Amino acid sequence: MTKVSMTVNGKARSVEVPDNTLLVDYIRENLRLTGTHVGCDTSQCGACVVHVDGQAVKSCTMLAAAAEGAEVTTIEGVAASKDDLHPMQVAFKENHGLQCGFCTPGMIMAATDMVSRYKAAGKTLDEPAIREELEGNICRCTGYHNIVKAIADGASKMA
Repeated sequence: MTKVSMTVNGKARSVEVPDNTLLVDYIRENLRLTGTHVGCDTSQCGACVVHVDGQAVKSCTMLAAAAEGAEVTTIEGVAASKDDLHPMQVAFKENHGLQCGFCTPGMIMAATDMVSRYKAAGKTLDEPAIREELEGNICRCTGYHNIVKAIADGASKMA
């Protein structure tokens, strides 16, 4: 067993877990934050994307112990409050960027990271770039058209 301590969505957390506990399991089972989904267990689908120290990470590929001392943000921590959604969450809602919603948390986490990286580099986030960036996120419902539209809209609204 290993005691793992990190800050999750702005709150200090410390839990003792088996050494082989994945970050996604730590988040879902120990912290009861179930917005981060387990889709494939092979790092293919992107449903488990969270931010670790400001970077998008597939939490099914990272041990919880590897996040020791880190700042972790899950989909539950993206919005300022339940009534004040993040611009990317609003864009997904307004552009119908979801159907069943299973992939949506991972898509939003990947999208906010994508926009931040492109803005920091002074690069344009156009449709081909968004589609290329989404290669690691699978949606089985939408065909991506509205997801791409939502990300472009969210990017335009993010400060």
